[in-house]
Amino acid sequence: MAFPFAVALALLLSTHKASFASASPVILTTRDMATIPSYVLEFAPKVWLHSQDSYLPSDIGAQVQHTTPKIHLADIPGAPTNLNLDNLDSLNGLAANPQDIYLTSIDDVTTDPAWLKGVAPDSTGKTNGAVTCAIIVTDHGSGKVDAFYMYFYAFNQGNKVFGMDVGDHVGDWEHNMIRFSNGQPEAIWYSQHANGEAFTYAAAEKEGKRASHCAKGSHATYATPGKHDHSIPNLNLPGGLILDYCDRGFLWDPILSMYLYSYNPADKSFTPAPGNNPVGYLRYRGRWGDERYPDSDRRQRRILGISATAKYVSGPTGPEDKQLDRKNVCPENGQLCIVRPLLGP
Repeated sequence: MAFPFAVALALLLSTHKASFASASPVILTTRDMATIPSYVLEFAPKVWLHSQDSYLPSDIGAQVQHTTPKIHLADIPGAPTNLNLDNLDSLNGLAANPQDIYLTSIDDVTTDPAWLKGVAPDSTGKTNGAVTCAIIVTDHGSGKVDAFYMYFYAFNQGNKVFGMDVGDHVGDWEHNMIRFSNGQPEAIWYSQHANGEAFTYAAAEKEGKRASHCAKGSHATYATPGKHDHSIPNLNLPGGLILDYCDRGFLWDPILSMYLYSYNPADKSFTPAPGNNPVGYLRYRGRWGDERYPDSDRRQRRILGISATAKYVSGPTGPEDKQLDRKNVCPENGQLCIVRPLLGP
C-alpha cells in the first residue's frame, strides 16, 4: 500500500527542508499532491552524474532562449520571435512534418558556450536556478500508473571512437520510467541511446531511493556504475568498442527542480499540476537541437568518410515522442521487452 498523503508529504518536506525553504520551480502543496499521486515523488529516482561530465542537467527554458527555429538549417518565414515554454507548440503548424523543425543554436557550438554546460547540483542535489526535469504521469486505470522522469541536458557529447567524438548533438532528453501497480513500484526503465533496459524495482540499486547512473557526455541512464558497451544494438556489455562510463560523482535529486504533469492517452493532452508548470513545450513535436551539419560544414567530421561516424548529428525529439502510453515497461520498437530480476550490465 502506498504511503498516505500526509506521511509522504511529511517525508518529502523533512528530507528536503533546506531546498523547499528557497525559491523552487514547483512548490508541493496539498493541491499539487491531489493532482499527482504522492508515490510518484516518494519513489522518484535520484541520479548519479559522472564526476568528469562537462555537460550537466540544464534549464529547459534556457534551451529555447538560446536557439532559433530552422528547417534545413534555414530560418522559418513567419516564425514567432517571442518563443517560450508556454507557446513553443506554435511552431508545429509551420511545417508539414513538425520533426523537420529544429531549435538551432544561436551560438557556434564549437565555441562551447556556457549555456551548454548546464548546472551542477548543490549539496542537497538541487540544480539551483534551473528547472532540469519534467515528470509526466500516465494513469492507465485499474491501478496501473506510469511515471516518466524526463531529464534534460543542453548538449550531448558523443562517444569516443578512435579518439574522435561521434554523435555530438545539441539538446538531450533521457528518462527513467517507473511502473506502479496499486501504488507500489513494480519495474523501472532506463533509457539508453536507441533503446534501454528494464529491471524489477526490487532489483534496482538504492540511494535512499532507487538510483540511476548517468553516462558521461551521452547521458544514457544505467542501473549500475562502470563501463557499458553499446556497439551492438540492444546489448549492454561491460567492455567493447563504444563505451559509456558511469560513476558516482554528483548526486542529483531531480524532483527538487521539476515541472509536474499528468497525461491523458485518450486525447494526448497534458494537465499541469497547480503552480508554474508550462505546457506548450510538451506539445512541441519538433527537435530540441541543431540539424545534422552537412559534410561541407567546417564543423563536421567523419571517420574515413563514413556517414555513421559523423561528429555532429541531429538533436532529439522531446517527451511527447517517448511513448507515454506504453503497454509494456519498455517502448514498442520491435525489441523483446525483458524485465530483469537481477542487476547486471
